[in-house]
Amino acid sequence: MRKSTTIILLGASSAMLAACGSSGGIMGRERPDEFAVQRQAPLVVPPDFSLVPPAPGAPRPADGTAAEQALEVLFGGPAPRSSVETSALDRAGTAAPGIRSSVGDPGTNTVAKGSVTRDIIAAPEGDGVNSQAVIPG
Repeated sequence: MRKSTTIILLGASSAMLAACGSSGGIMGRERPDEFAVQRQAPLVVPPDFSLVPPAPGAPRPADGTAAEQALEVLFGGPAPRSSVETSALDRAGTAAPGIRSSVGDPGTNTVAKGSVTRDIIAAPEGDGVNSQAVIPG
């Protein structure tokens, strides 16, 4: 046991020392010379000849609220719906106009999900600082 441990340690240490060899060492790898790098000419942005000055009294391109600009950036403008999307929406139909009001109505019949779900839904809003776990007993 002692002899095998010595052989393993000797093999591992020799492998680590071999990894620290010089560039022309055991493996014969050639590394690039980091001091032989040349400077390239700086990049130049060509002028854009398609730009024209704004007309007097024309609206500025950045006009609009920040929310409108964010929506425009995120979603682009209005895009036509594909035939698949139009077909899916036609098959789904539309909801009644007051559906959100009637869902929260106590008289609406729903599936009982259990007391845990009821407790989660009935929990007060907040950041959870005063929350505590309740273990059913």
